[in-house]
Amino acid sequence: MTVFSKDRLIYFTAVIITMAAGLASRHFGALLPIFVREHFGDALWAGMIYFGIRMLWINRSREWAMIVSLMFSWAIECSQIIQTPWLNEVRSTVLGALVLGHGFLAMDLLRYAVGILFVYGIDRYFLRNKKA
Repeated sequence: MTVFSKDRLIYFTAVIITMAAGLASRHFGALLPIFVREHFGDALWAGMIYFGIRMLWINRSREWAMIVSLMFSWAIECSQIIQTPWLNEVRSTVLGALVLGHGFLAMDLLRYAVGILFVYGIDRYFLRNKKA
């Protein structure tokens, strides 16, 4: 299998689309319904993590990717409890804020789980025939 297989390209494209949708939900938040503005960005971030893990570990199961994505997302959220000067400095950058977030919110754990379950469903039911 090559590094640039068709499957990897599909997951890479899914990462880019999910990332763009998540950034758009933040940028155009004022134009969106309150529910979408408050919840979709975090769910899309976690969905992007799932697709990224599927892209990197293409031969692992979807269920494995779902569990690893959830553990990674929850670990990032729980790391927000740690407030040290150097870590807060990293979080004050645009990239640091996008990757690490700012403050712990228990609701984000649920948002991540819902986002990962949603894209897992897309992967299982729509992308499963990607080899055809």
